[in-house]
Amino acid sequence: ILHMGVFQTTVQKNGSSSSIFAEGVQRTSGKDAHRMNIVTARLVAETIKTTLGPRGMDKMLVDSLGDVTITNDGATILREMDIDHPIANMMINVARTQEIAAGDGTTTAVVIAGELLKKAEELLDQRIHPTIIANGYQMAAEKSKEILDSLAMDIALDDEETLKKIAMTTMTGKGVEKAKEHLAPIIVTALKTVISGENGSLTVNGEQIKVAVKEGANINETEYFEGIVIDKEKAHHSMPQRVENARIALINVPLDISSKEATSQIRFSDPSQLRAFAEEQKGMLQDMISYIKNSGANVVISTRNIDDLAQYYLAKENIMALRRIKKSDMEKLARATGANIIVNLEDLTEADLGFAGIVEEVKVADDFMTIIKECRNPKAVSILIRGETKQVAEEVERAVEDCLGAVGSALEDRKVLPGGGAVEIELSKRLQNYAKYVGGREQLAIEAFAEALEVIPTALAENAGFDPIDTLIAMKTQNEKYGFQMGLDVYDGQVKNMYNLGVIEPLRVKKVAIDSASQVTTMLLRIDDVIAAARLKKPTPDQVLAAQSTNQGAQ
Repeated sequence: ILHMGVFQTTVQKNGSSSSIFAEGVQRTSGKDAHRMNIVTARLVAETIKTTLGPRGMDKMLVDSLGDVTITNDGATILREMDIDHPIANMMINVARTQEIAAGDGTTTAVVIAGELLKKAEELLDQRIHPTIIANGYQMAAEKSKEILDSLAMDIALDDEETLKKIAMTTMTGKGVEKAKEHLAPIIVTALKTVISGENGSLTVNGEQIKVAVKEGANINETEYFEGIVIDKEKAHHSMPQRVENARIALINVPLDISSKEATSQIRFSDPSQLRAFAEEQKGMLQDMISYIKNSGANVVISTRNIDDLAQYYLAKENIMALRRIKKSDMEKLARATGANIIVNLEDLTEADLGFAGIVEEVKVADDFMTIIKECRNPKAVSILIRGETKQVAEEVERAVEDCLGAVGSALEDRKVLPGGGAVEIELSKRLQNYAKYVGGREQLAIEAFAEALEVIPTALAENAGFDPIDTLIAMKTQNEKYGFQMGLDVYDGQVKNMYNLGVIEPLRVKKVAIDSASQVTTMLLRIDDVIAAARLKKPTPDQVLAAQSTNQGAQ
């Protein structure tokens, strides 16, 4: 519980005083502001610190409707927490930045930020100016990134074994560990399919990987498709349920005469005119269907409606149809099948059609879905995630999303580092040496930064049930003897070579975590004044009457 000191800034003159703030304004400044900001940010970091590592604990989040989320994913926990404090929200933004830039490492970034602020508080108690601390932290962060670049190991684009190890490292401890051997190859294959660019500059477009989730089956039944999974069933029961060697027309046109906009009224003087009008409408629909048939399409997928009569005509032609497909799914379908999205049926030709080996309606759990698969050279693919329950399936989805981001970062940068706290121990050692050359009061800040990084191996040990001090000493000793690859095996408490153990992380995850943590810390240290305007209160009935009486008397 935080207490915000409240006082008014006043100007003394001739024995009288006047405030520059309106009544009710809350202000905290100087040391009180620094301490308030630090305590608030550290509360956020401490909340998720226990989730760090393969043996971290889970959090149960219950929303206002009673829906339950069980996870140890830092980004999800912070996103779902009901927080309404500006400083706490700055810490949450650290996690968002980490998730967007690197895909994984959100908990690491926030925990490091919290420890940096803890060390900063100790320096403030020693009367070190906040600006000096902030400058020292910035110097340490820049030096850390240089050191990380020098430590990183290069990997080849076709080194699938290392990429799988990165995926499994990311998944470890996320509740899907038992299926990591099954999921890792799926993630690597999906990412390598959607990668673009030349060997010198590669880009992974994770948006072209559709992740669909269905509960009711074991995690190991999660499937990968070189195509797109659509959460829709065929438009008409008489249409074929499975189409092989599908020639797919993607249209952004309604097959529905009644949906066309009309700006005038039509009046009929006798029933024959009505019958003629109905026949005309039917003929227009038949023309639309003929454009599709003449193109050679045997599957049509539309973002718009397909009315009952059009469905009947399509079924008669043995054409499978899906309607009201999301725009994002249509774009993925175009990239997967090679089809062009058509806005005018008269322009539809065979050259605009896409191809899929199989288009099939299947029942997954209690719902029907359509799977477009076996596409030629697809640039968009799908992963259908399964889980025994809704909560399990959602946790698998979060783990897969993290893996896609982490492995995608490794594919783009092609540089990796050992996990298990090994890198943080090496960084701490090298920053301690660097601080001696810097000198001055910044040296104290750099040394504090170095000590703060040790929170990662310490938290890993503590969350795994091992003594953090003994573990830290053992890791430093093994680091000196055998090099920076030595990290903590959280399952037996021994210090081992992380590369040999297969505990590997992308370089970007570490760099972004240190960068974002140091930036939010220096930003908070530069705040020495917090001013909050009082909320406007509705006047009571007595106050309203009193104001009205005053106004009448004045008149």
